[in-house]
Amino acid sequence: MDGTLTIEEGSLYDLIDLLAANVDVLPDGFLGRRLNGSVTALRRLHQYNPLSRARGNVAHHYDLSDQLYELFLDQDRQYSCAYFHDLSDSLDTAQLNKKRHIAAKLLIRPGQRVLDIGAGWGGLALYLAGECGADVTGLTLSVEQYKVAMRRAAAAGLSDRVRFYLRDYREELARYDRIVSVGMFEHVGINHYKAFFARLKSLLAPDGVALLHSIGRMDGPGSTHPWIRKYIFPGGYFPALSEVLPVAERSRLWVTDVEILRLHYA
Repeated sequence: MDGTLTIEEGSLYDLIDLLAANVDVLPDGFLGRRLNGSVTALRRLHQYNPLSRARGNVAHHYDLSDQLYELFLDQDRQYSCAYFHDLSDSLDTAQLNKKRHIAAKLLIRPGQRVLDIGAGWGGLALYLAGECGADVTGLTLSVEQYKVAMRRAAAAGLSDRVRFYLRDYREELARYDRIVSVGMFEHVGINHYKAFFARLKSLLAPDGVALLHSIGRMDGPGSTHPWIRKYIFPGGYFPALSEVLPVAERSRLWVTDVEILRLHYA
């Protein structure tokens, strides 16, 4: 990151690939256990995300230049795992597949009220309104994303059916037929899972359907790497299923489908 590393053979990717391939054979020494244990013990502090802190964390990650995100996102600015029907699919095609997949799982019908928690640059909300006829409310804490989403809704002529708010999910009070959240749950923090699912249930109509899309981890509860936490993803955490499903169950929400998209993400 400081520009002082020289790799004489291969690329930076090759080095990271080599290190990642050998993680499982590292010696389990006393120092390693102590360091990893201390990070895990402090993870609730690192993931403490009240409203004021959540806004700052989101600004750190998302209120960056448009030029940066244009370098690696599709044209619709879908900042999450795509869905590949075929290995030959382009990123734009795969992201469109993802939006269709989400709409199909939610059984979206014309006129239904839909809440998009963590609406990003507005692409999914605009798709659900334009293609499925839904009435969509999108929430974001990113000022830059909000500006782009509002412009896009106006340009698409969908301002009457899509509205965006600079609002935390804990501040939303209306009722919805469908709720979708893609790539936002990683910002919630384990301290707030109970509050998140409680609010999800209170916002959802009695016969409503919610879809939660999040990055996950394979090796059980853990913590966010210090470098990632400092420079990329403050307050963020990729949860294990074992941390999420019990909270959803205690909230009296039915878990009716679980799909793991790891190869699509890769």
